[in-house]
Amino acid sequence: MLKPVIDLLFPKVCYACLNLLHDHEDTICVNCRHDLPVTNFHLDGDDAVKKVLYGRAEIENGTALFRFEKKGLVQQLVHNLKYKGYETIGYTLGNWLGGELKTLDAYQSIDMVVPVPLHKKKLKKRGYNQVAKFGQQIAKALDAQYVDDVLVKVTNTQSQTIKSRLARWSNTDELFAIKNPESIENKHILLVDDIITTGATLEACISILNHAKNIKISVATIAIA
Repeated sequence: MLKPVIDLLFPKVCYACLNLLHDHEDTICVNCRHDLPVTNFHLDGDDAVKKVLYGRAEIENGTALFRFEKKGLVQQLVHNLKYKGYETIGYTLGNWLGGELKTLDAYQSIDMVVPVPLHKKKLKKRGYNQVAKFGQQIAKALDAQYVDDVLVKVTNTQSQTIKSRLARWSNTDELFAIKNPESIENKHILLVDDIITTGATLEACISILNHAKNIKISVATIAIA
């Protein structure tokens, strides 16, 4: 009986197009799900993510769920996830990608899912890591551990979204550190982030993670620019 009243006072909207959701829809409307620019990298054997990191960081596998387009649906989703507090977006996208990855042999050996971390000051201000729910749901789908206390960010930087590509390249020195590297020895790690652009942030994270012995690293992001 209360549902119509709640829907009137707090209408559910699609976080991509901001239109009202129908009763059978959740987080993203059916039309946007159809229109979102999925990459299918992992389904088609496309090495686009590997190519971004080629010669700088060695990974086993790499994928991104969407292609990032300026002023597009994916930008709206990421913005709402990152700055508006709508963590349910990460939950939904993690379920989406995790459901696909668990069907693929290449991702069956994943032991741990590790998010690209936020600096503690930014985490305190925002209240959450925007890729936490995304990573947690992928870990659940792959029956892997979600570990967010091994890779830490030690340098606080301004948002990468307002930096030039050149600035991003030069802004990753000594940003990250590893805690208890022995806890990830001999593991296959899936490193997750929101967007891969130049790959500089992921490269820096991979470089630090490789201080642990005998590890393998794969990468999964919400989008690729």
